[in-house]
Amino acid sequence: MTDRNGERGAHEMPFGARLHPDGGADFRLWAPAAKDVALQCQTGAAEVPPQPATRGDGGWWHAHVPGADASTRYRWQIDGGQVVPDPAARHAPQGPHQWCVLTDPLAYSWRTAGWKGHPWQDLVFYELHVGTFTPEGTFAAAQVHLPRLAALGFTAVELMPLATFSGDWGWGYDGVLPFAPHPSYGTPDDLKYFVDAAHALGLCVFVDVVYNHFGPDGNYLPLYAPQFFSSTHESPWGRAINFDQDGSEVVREFFIHNALYWIEEFRVDGLRLDAVHAILDDGPAHILQDISQRVRALAQSEGREVHLVLENEKNQASWLQGTAVAGRYDGQWNDDFHHAVHVLLTGESHTYYGRFASHPMDLLARVLTEGFAFPEGVTPSGAVPAVPLPALLQFIGNHDQIGNRAFGDRLAALAPTEAVELALLLSLLTPATPMVFMGDEFGATTPFLYFADWEGELREAVRAGRMREFSHAVPEGRTLPDPCNADTVEASRLDWVQSELVPARQRSDLVRQALEARRQWFVPRSGLLATGRHTSERIGERGLRVQWAYADGSACWLEANLGPDPVEDVPPRPAGELLFQHRWLDDGESGSAAWGPWSARWICTPAAH
Repeated sequence: MTDRNGERGAHEMPFGARLHPDGGADFRLWAPAAKDVALQCQTGAAEVPPQPATRGDGGWWHAHVPGADASTRYRWQIDGGQVVPDPAARHAPQGPHQWCVLTDPLAYSWRTAGWKGHPWQDLVFYELHVGTFTPEGTFAAAQVHLPRLAALGFTAVELMPLATFSGDWGWGYDGVLPFAPHPSYGTPDDLKYFVDAAHALGLCVFVDVVYNHFGPDGNYLPLYAPQFFSSTHESPWGRAINFDQDGSEVVREFFIHNALYWIEEFRVDGLRLDAVHAILDDGPAHILQDISQRVRALAQSEGREVHLVLENEKNQASWLQGTAVAGRYDGQWNDDFHHAVHVLLTGESHTYYGRFASHPMDLLARVLTEGFAFPEGVTPSGAVPAVPLPALLQFIGNHDQIGNRAFGDRLAALAPTEAVELALLLSLLTPATPMVFMGDEFGATTPFLYFADWEGELREAVRAGRMREFSHAVPEGRTLPDPCNADTVEASRLDWVQSELVPARQRSDLVRQALEARRQWFVPRSGLLATGRHTSERIGERGLRVQWAYADGSACWLEANLGPDPVEDVPPRPAGELLFQHRWLDDGESGSAAWGPWSARWICTPAAH
């Protein structure tokens, strides 16, 4: 719902609280297991006695408070005992165990009401965690750095989950109030101001959302709405969400409206859905399909470019379209690119790196030409399913790949600087879509550790779990960081002083130049042929030549040496225009008898006439 000029807007939904234009507010709660529900309210210093809610059909309860306004605090009381937050609250300034606050989403006036977003091919992602991106850890502080990101050539900022969780700090993947931005980052209006500022600079904003589980602390839903959880499915993080059993109709709408809410009310340009391989749905239409269809319909009605991205360990190409098609998704994080590069540069072979350890160069070549190293399913002929290369987001690090290490090591702590620079360029200059984790654009050396502000038994369980997982990886004389200690959060904050040092400025300038080359050469090119039409060739032990083919007969070439020694006996240079080169031994025209260590060049062969 927006006004005529598009300057104010709110998402209407059947859940939560809604202010009336003529005063007062309506409150709705789905509590099918409750026998009695009451609403508690506070306006100013006065606390109104609990008001009995009226039972409706299908497990719904509702109440109307004539005097409620945008400062009213409220919560629900179940069966005369436990008080609980509104699971669809827009604001919970003291976290999920305290009062929610009624807000007026129409109070914010958008300055960039005409913003329509960017097409998918223009996107270059920058992933950040609001709480550790700056010393303050707020939307307002993060906003100060947006001009710098835009100047470097990034076009999309992806925020790690914002949903309110218990405690002051955490990664955000254990949210329990999915509609309320976490209070330590700022108010809902602070987030809107951040999005507004990003749009004014030409930056899209994406939000990471979690639809596979609720966090373990502050989740009161089992008390009054156990139908939110599956009786047959489990997730790696606890009870799976019920998308296919009795009551799932309401549960599905809850999460569909959450997706629509971020897009319509906060005007974000897209969502990244966390770990969809853990979203289990045996119903006739998968919840992922319904979310996509409803989001596409909203975007079309508003004339906006809105994009949907998956994290999916199963590498299911069937979900990916590469364009805005109802029921499908624009993109997916490509862990296979990261794993192949990581193993190649570090030699690590533990856990999931094991299957990349034997032939990382060959697997990297497959990723660059076919999309996935290990796709799920094959065609009847035994071929790899076609994947639109631009649909894959490629990176040398993200919150998982860095933060799930014992000491939060970035690639920069594990490989030579020259190797890291080349890996970064490979993530930026292919037909795939680039993503950079905060700080990697200037070579940050600060770690990104796992941290969670848990208390009591949960705190001890997390500590013990980390020790079991990583005790083998702790060298003598070092101590595994305590994820529940504030020092761990402080160690993970970016050091912006470092970004001003000469090596950091040089790295940032390299990123800027590469993204400018991408904008000039890769972005405008259309007609990329389907996977199976691109080629790769190994040159010596560490040399690689890749050709990406286009429908007009043109091609883009990558020639790279991913090793510390020169590659000898190289083939002639492809004819065409030099797009970009890094650490190359010649001027890009004459060719060379060898490719220098950690070097690469990109060449465009024109269409045949």
